[in-house]
Amino acid sequence: MILTVFRSRLKPGIEAEIEPVGARMYELATSMPGFVSYREYQSADGESVAIVEFESKETLAAWRNHPEHLAAQEKGRSRWFAEYRIQVCEAVRDYSFKA
Repeated sequence: MILTVFRSRLKPGIEAEIEPVGARMYELATSMPGFVSYREYQSADGESVAIVEFESKETLAAWRNHPEHLAAQEKGRSRWFAEYRIQVCEAVRDYSFKA
């Protein structure tokens, strides 16, 4: 399992512009082979954290290099994000509990 942690802050006033692109990226990512899950969280101070899981490094690379995703990445750097940090991690342990 490969996890990507994407922490970001948006530039002010671009929410309406980025919303449809975010929806499209979610649609594309969830249709990619090897996609496992996506969760997004927002903190009170405006930071957003997305956690994306793919089955392997190869399936994550296919998503990272998808042409529409590459175009969105470029717009993100040039127009939408004030800052971001991406961490790609390999699961060392994976277990769960349900009562």
